[in-house]
Amino acid sequence: QVQLVESGGGLVQPGGSLRLSCAASGFSLSLYDVGWFRQAPGKEREGISCLSSSDNSVYYSDSVKGRFTISRNNAKNTLDLQMNNLKPEDTAVYYCNVRINQDNYWGKGTQVSVSS
Repeated sequence: QVQLVESGGGLVQPGGSLRLSCAASGFSLSLYDVGWFRQAPGKEREGISCLSSSDNSVYYSDSVKGRFTISRNNAKNTLDLQMNNLKPEDTAVYYCNVRINQDNYWGKGTQVSVSS
């Protein structure tokens, strides 16, 4: 059974850092393209970063490029997102995602709040 569980969210001041982690079970993260999405109140869910399984190429949205870093720990089967220089507009629920064959799988999300 495919499961994704996000952790690491919290409240942080502007300019601060957080590291999110997504623990995967029921499949190997290394075999599939994986990514992080976020959804702010009143807004649509947006993709902010993804990591290719074939060549380890990465994608970052313009809104997080240069501040966020995606990585995969194959030994732990986790997907991480290091977030630096956080801004109030980064406040959202963050979700990890994997697409296996025709199905999209999501975790329940972790809340990130950036406020002074």
